[in-house]
Amino acid sequence: MDFKDYYKILGVEPTADDATIKAAYRKLARKYHPDVSKEKDAETKFKDVSEAYEALKSADKRAEYDDLRRYGQHGQPFQGPPGWQSRGGFGGQDTGDFSDFFSSIFGNRGPGFGGGQSGRSAGRRGQDVELELPIFLEETLSAESKKVSYQVPQYNAAGQHVSNTSKSLNVKIPLGVTDGERIRLKGQGAPGIGGGANGDLYLTIRFAPHPKFDVEGQDLIITLPLAPWELALGTEVAVPTLTGKINLKVPAGSQNGQRMRAKGHGLRNKAGERGYLFVQLKAVMPKASDDTIKGLWAELAKKAAFDPRENF
Repeated sequence: MDFKDYYKILGVEPTADDATIKAAYRKLARKYHPDVSKEKDAETKFKDVSEAYEALKSADKRAEYDDLRRYGQHGQPFQGPPGWQSRGGFGGQDTGDFSDFFSSIFGNRGPGFGGGQSGRSAGRRGQDVELELPIFLEETLSAESKKVSYQVPQYNAAGQHVSNTSKSLNVKIPLGVTDGERIRLKGQGAPGIGGGANGDLYLTIRFAPHPKFDVEGQDLIITLPLAPWELALGTEVAVPTLTGKINLKVPAGSQNGQRMRAKGHGLRNKAGERGYLFVQLKAVMPKASDDTIKGLWAELAKKAAFDPRENF
């Protein structure tokens, strides 16, 4: 099934408040209502708008949808995190008028769902599990899933901890994930007691230190060592990126500590756009010089007649 961006359907930002969402829904519902609209595919668009509003008008549903939204792009085949499919088992009206995507998230919690406990077991909800997940910078660009193994506490009917069991999941790294970001995987925590719902698994993302790159937001920084004459005369150097190498032209007369930037070679943001790779130039002196080399440096110093501390 294809992912639906309900914010995009309503034409609002993900940060929009309830009043803005309601106003956008009313405007579009009038525009596409099949009884009055002459727009092409008005009935389909009206259903999409109604479905989007149903998902976003409730704080509970909106929070659940927001957790999944980072895993999909509008109109593209959707594969959410582990445990997202089974959302049924709650009271409320049927979702037959809505898409398979909506039903897969909310089960049969259709129009009129208010977050009550109708149809739920009276058991106790399972414990949440917190886990730090270290990832390499390269993994933030990959579509491959990452295997996560962790311990899940087990309780008896009296609520007493009796053991731990090992559990493994294949987790898709969300688009534009940042260091320190906390991700919820619903229902992947400890099992409930007496028929209660499972707890959740919370993953805190930690970027593993990289031997070449530092991170500033969605930008990367790499230090490029250059000989003094390369700065003076200019050169072309193959510079590493997360996905290969690029050829960087260093202009003649470049300065030590100067930064150059390469667009589209940083980390991804939530929209899938990549930041910059900043290349910081660093002059590196030869470790040793014989008398001939020292003589050339002396001759250069004399001919250049350059005082770097003129305005010091």
